[in-house]
Amino acid sequence: MTYCIGIRLKEGLVFCSDSRTNAGPDRVSTYGKLHRFSLPGERQLMLMTAGNLATSQAVVAQIERDLREDASFNVAKAQYVSDIADYIGKLGLNEQKKYASGGPGAGFNAEATYILGGQIKGQPTELYLVYPEGNHITVSEQYPFLQIGETKYGKPILDRIIRPDTDHETAMRCALVSMDSTMRSNATVGPPIELLYYAADTLADPAEYCRFEENDEYLVSLRRAWDDNIRRAFNDLPSLQAVFDRDL
Repeated sequence: MTYCIGIRLKEGLVFCSDSRTNAGPDRVSTYGKLHRFSLPGERQLMLMTAGNLATSQAVVAQIERDLREDASFNVAKAQYVSDIADYIGKLGLNEQKKYASGGPGAGFNAEATYILGGQIKGQPTELYLVYPEGNHITVSEQYPFLQIGETKYGKPILDRIIRPDTDHETAMRCALVSMDSTMRSNATVGPPIELLYYAADTLADPAEYCRFEENDEYLVSLRRAWDDNIRRAFNDLPSLQAVFDRDL
């Protein structure tokens, strides 16, 4: 399992991913889930992956091969980021077909899910979730974020904090808290944690990128501050005693 978050703000795009893979209790390792495709001044694209590692690795390898060999369609030729989302969906389906019922590895779950975001010159920033079936969705105006992998533990903080006009510093901290909450509740999600911010309309390599190991000083201080403040907020909740007294 894994956990990845993509956020679309007026300021730009935020991406956060873990790096843990789990193929059983004896096969836990790390593998980066955040991939970048950069043509400075022309386009900046970020891709995060969750699900079957073999499928996602093959899809990323094919994207790189098509770009290197100048295929008839590649990420450098697309007019819109949505076109690239369609392309990734097709690549994923092609990989999954290798394990379709009746073929080699029948019954093997080869599904993978992706978050694709970025900007092409002359277009706004875009953010998409690409499903294993090949189709995709984008963010809503009210909740401008997407999640893949183990999503349930980290969603409440995103629901409460993230809005289109949220500043990117706040969004990045929120993404880290969301990630930490997920790691706390699910051992299959874990560091290193990658965090990236792309500023809209720069079309340059992201200037703000961090990679956090498990005992990173900032990550530890963030976790402690969050825990302390949650306890403080809980202790400040209205007492139930007034309800009991009212109903006497």
